[in-house]
Amino acid sequence: MTGSLADAALRPVAALHRAALTSADGDGPVTTPRLPAREDAERELSKPRYHENDPNLLQRIIEWVWDRISSLLDAASGATPGGPTGLIAVIAVLVLLALALRLRLGKLRAQPTSDTSALFDNRPRTAADHRASSEAHASEARWSEAVQERMRALVRSLEERALLDPRPGRTADEAADEAGLALPEHADALQAAAHSFDEVTYADRPADEAAYLRLRDLDTALRRATPAAPANDREPAASRGGGRS
Repeated sequence: MTGSLADAALRPVAALHRAALTSADGDGPVTTPRLPAREDAERELSKPRYHENDPNLLQRIIEWVWDRISSLLDAASGATPGGPTGLIAVIAVLVLLALALRLRLGKLRAQPTSDTSALFDNRPRTAADHRASSEAHASEARWSEAVQERMRALVRSLEERALLDPRPGRTADEAADEAGLALPEHADALQAAAHSFDEVTYADRPADEAAYLRLRDLDTALRRATPAAPANDREPAASRGGGRS
């Protein structure tokens, strides 16, 4: 079997050799013309047994891709001062810049839409429910979740006391603005609480224990606060009892 394969492999070589024996001036033995000899050799070499170990299509594609990448890297290293070492240094600097930018900007987030910016979801929950969730998060030092739930408890409590009208889709900032009109002495603290909620929810900036405690204390204070009288109900002191003679 081995001898037959060797003979088969030698046949195209012999054919090419016979074609090569033809001299430039036509002298010498000519048994087969050049063109037919070459065609015989090509037909012989095109037989499957000569290509059993050839790489398949996927391997050829991978080799081609790696050749292109290698060529690009060679060209880049040739154009970079310091050759390959300089190219590695440039890549390292770019990676460090990307990491620094990522840390500076924080997690990239899409701008919230009107639906995702709402303070509450569609589940009806009482102020007590939100407070219980907030305290459960705080007991596990999950301060961001604790801040979110405490802000929801605060706003729901104001709705339950009729200091705010229940309104689906209300944002934390809107709730703080409206509650500040009814409780003006706490207006600044309400704005700060809404800002903390927004930082945690939309800017992905983690809260700490101090932020949670401030919001908890505000919630407690608001539960005891007395709303201010409407402006049209306030009677000037000079006019009260002024009709008595």
